[in-house]
Amino acid sequence: MSVAETSAVDDRGSRSLSVLDRALYALFSRHADSARHDADRKRYRATGVTASFDVYLARTYGLSWLAFGLAGVWAFGAVVALPDASVGAVASFVRRGVPGLDAVSGPSVSGTTTALLVGAAAGLAAKRAVVALGGRYLKWAADARRSNIDRTLPGAVRYLHALSSGSDDGAAMLRKVADREAAYGETAVAFRKALNKAALSGSLGEGLGVVARDTPSRDALAPFLVKFREHAEQGPDALAQYLQMESRMLSHRQSRTREQAGDFLELVAEMFIVLLVMPALLVIVLTVMSVLAPGLSEPVATPFGTTSTRAVLVYGSGAFILVVGGGAAAMVARLRPPDQSGRSYDRPAGALATAASALRNPASAVVAAAPFAAGVVAILHATGAKPVDVALLGYVAFAVPVGLVALRRAGLDDAKDREIKDFVHAVSGHVSLGRPFSAAVERVASDVDLGALDPDVADLAFNANLTTREQNLQSASLARFVDRVGTPLADQSIGLVTGALDAGGDAEAVFETLQVEIGRLYHERKALRANMLVYVAVGWTTGMLVVLIMVAVDVYVLDSFAQLSSLSTADAGMALDPDAVEPARDRHRFYVVTQATMLACGWFAGYASRGPYEALLHSGALVGVAYFVFAGVGMV
Repeated sequence: MSVAETSAVDDRGSRSLSVLDRALYALFSRHADSARHDADRKRYRATGVTASFDVYLARTYGLSWLAFGLAGVWAFGAVVALPDASVGAVASFVRRGVPGLDAVSGPSVSGTTTALLVGAAAGLAAKRAVVALGGRYLKWAADARRSNIDRTLPGAVRYLHALSSGSDDGAAMLRKVADREAAYGETAVAFRKALNKAALSGSLGEGLGVVARDTPSRDALAPFLVKFREHAEQGPDALAQYLQMESRMLSHRQSRTREQAGDFLELVAEMFIVLLVMPALLVIVLTVMSVLAPGLSEPVATPFGTTSTRAVLVYGSGAFILVVGGGAAAMVARLRPPDQSGRSYDRPAGALATAASALRNPASAVVAAAPFAAGVVAILHATGAKPVDVALLGYVAFAVPVGLVALRRAGLDDAKDREIKDFVHAVSGHVSLGRPFSAAVERVASDVDLGALDPDVADLAFNANLTTREQNLQSASLARFVDRVGTPLADQSIGLVTGALDAGGDAEAVFETLQVEIGRLYHERKALRANMLVYVAVGWTTGMLVVLIMVAVDVYVLDSFAQLSSLSTADAGMALDPDAVEPARDRHRFYVVTQATMLACGWFAGYASRGPYEALLHSGALVGVAYFVFAGVGMV
């Protein structure tokens, strides 16, 4: 490999480049030294992009030239395919619209020349857009890393504080956080990068300094790493005191960030209501206006066949509603703290294990409900139901059972979370009296009624008493307990004890820290749950509002406009389209748009509640309610 190519591969990238990357690097690597990419280079250092900056930029420019060719050819072909009259009309429009251009007279330009000019302009615009998008992507990646670090750093610092009671080695403490990427995300990645830099340079301080310089979290992680290095040099006591103070400060900052996210979520909810109610009203207005605007009934060719302009607008509104619902659900999922979102479940291996766990594991319920839903679809199809009803009721047959299993499992998890707080306080009380951890757990298991947590605590007591002589095996019994309980709160709280005891921490000090931590976490989860229930109500209220609007229009308005449109032109004295309103056809369109709204509202409400499984439950229930109401009034 040449010197230039070697410089293109840093510690992020691979040791060799593909043939395509070599070619792109040879053609476009000179742009990396351009002053216009100084900001991109700075952003790049804050991202997790694996390719070197030179290679990334070369790929971006290669893609930009591909976009130039595709956009240019498409624009050239489109202009050539247009009739000369259309091209002339557009040229005249431009000439009149640009001040002073109409007064300039010149030779007429042929259609081919116009197509070449338009193609070149479109290609250049696409090329510049791709290069700009490449720089923007680096900013988005850096912002995403900063957001992840700001979210996970407080928990990581609290974990470091717990570890400090049993370790005076800063590198070992950072390594334990770095090994828990699932819990501490980009913060763990940053710590691992600092340790790797320290291994290369032989100095932990230098590794921390490099990461502090390059991290996108300039006002959170960067100062923390610098101060961590300073206090680590002063000794373990100074480091422990700093970590205690910093954990409190970061917790307060995290609370303010969550309040800001809550304010933004209120704005999302308000926009959600407006964007879902407006398409329903638009469909009603189009139906009314079609009586007086015959142009809305003009045929339009689409990839799915010939239809009317109004039908395109109506079904386009339904598609828009689904997009808005999916976007709002994704926004809610992003704004909600991931450590307080709905759980993810793993399906057990084997058909028998899956069937046995179908009533308590939503992942297994998905597999079990699929054949049931397929059977419902087959029966509906055989009985001659409409395709829309077949699809919607099949979705209900799948979504509602899965959602009910998820709701049942969530209730069990909530019960365990309520009890685990009492369990921690009870064990802490015994440990503070001088009892060993295993004896404390055994005493709690026999004396305290912990409801849904009793089997898990009994299992922990058995394993802890088998492993009292070895600290690491005691930590293993706690890890098994966390896996059995399986809730995020257990992982965040008991997981803290596991790492601290494994590091040799004092049990009394660790459990004292844990009492404060689990109380804070449980309070946050309850407060978040109460706040998010408001948005569940928003989703259901919006859905029911749209159903009532559509039913009211059908019962009190649609038939009247059907009679109005049937009046002859001579009798009415004005131009009316006699086929503008057909009650059966328009009721079906109302129904389709309403059911699209039900899906969107259910997704929003479900993600606000606990996550994707409850999104299935709420959307399926809303679709079922809408079908019941529309069928009851005779609209389907």
